[in-house]
Amino acid sequence: MTTTRAALTDEDIRTLVRGATPDERAMAAQKICRSIDRDDLTAEDRARASEILRVMAADAAELVRRAMAITLKSSAVLPHDVAMRLAEDVDSVCLPILSFSPVFTDDDLAEIVRLGGAVQQVAIAKRPSLSQKVTGAIAEHGVERAIEVACANDRADFAESGLQKVISRFEQSERVLAAIAYRQVLPMSVTERLIDLVSDQVLDHIVSHHEISPETAVELVLGAKERATIDLVDQAGRTADLKSFVAHLNKHERLTASLLLRGLAHGHMAFFEWGVAELSGVPHHRTWLMIHDAGPLGLRAIYERAGLPARLFTAFRAGVDTFHSMENEGGARDQNRFQERMLQRFLTQKQTVGRDDTDYLLDRMDLVARRSRREARTRLSA
Repeated sequence: MTTTRAALTDEDIRTLVRGATPDERAMAAQKICRSIDRDDLTAEDRARASEILRVMAADAAELVRRAMAITLKSSAVLPHDVAMRLAEDVDSVCLPILSFSPVFTDDDLAEIVRLGGAVQQVAIAKRPSLSQKVTGAIAEHGVERAIEVACANDRADFAESGLQKVISRFEQSERVLAAIAYRQVLPMSVTERLIDLVSDQVLDHIVSHHEISPETAVELVLGAKERATIDLVDQAGRTADLKSFVAHLNKHERLTASLLLRGLAHGHMAFFEWGVAELSGVPHHRTWLMIHDAGPLGLRAIYERAGLPARLFTAFRAGVDTFHSMENEGGARDQNRFQERMLQRFLTQKQTVGRDDTDYLLDRMDLVARRSRREARTRLSA
């Protein structure tokens, strides 16, 4: 073995095979593995190196096999049959290989999950990346700890059906449900199924970081699920598809003047624009022009076309004007200040706003003020 022998002596190999103690053989194994992994081997040299690795994998001493597993855990030179043998070894040997080795196929890993124990499953769940085939096997056969670790691994690619399977198996496990909820991306169907199962703290995270359907938002805000922890106005600011959102609200007769007013008060101008477009039947780009660029009569014309109540027009006019003035000042991106100014402007028009809406706006004022104070304290302590 030309290349390898340039770095190793015959004594290294003899020590590996005949070393008097496991420590001696383990040191020889580590040196050989480092050389094999580092050197650019020819096909002939690689075949001979593989034979040496098979000798190591058959060593009676756990220390030798562990030295090999740790040294070559991330190496592509490890023969597949050797990797499969080490995967069935004791924990100290199999864990490094199962957690990192690139030589396993997805089929290998799925089969190990199916037939292996909790230790092997957890090790695979921690891998730097997992395909849907492997996560599907974990969802189907994994123990609770393996499921939790895999769901907390955002580089584990779960199919929607896999996550649904996990929820079906572990709907009583707060740890598993929380691991799913805190994933970076969730299918909407999974998000909505979690809503009925998780704690209030996890639910707050879900509605703050994941999109839910307008229907579910309506049910939550109306208390249909006995947990009014989400405001439709806040959801309007998070949804990725405002056109569909407002269409759904309108279909279920929830796209009301009150909701649009609250959205505008909260700074969601785009929600207001799309809502007016939906109610008026005018395309969004034309609605936008009438709200923002058509002079003093444009807003009134599109407002009346949308069928919104005349008594609230002054409040909506105040909201749009405040938005424009803050944009001109360059402060529209300061959400707290923006909301505070809009809410103050609304409240000066309170004679045109219903009592429920006024109470809502006052509550919002308190919320904005508390948030501003909290952020100010954070900046001072930083």
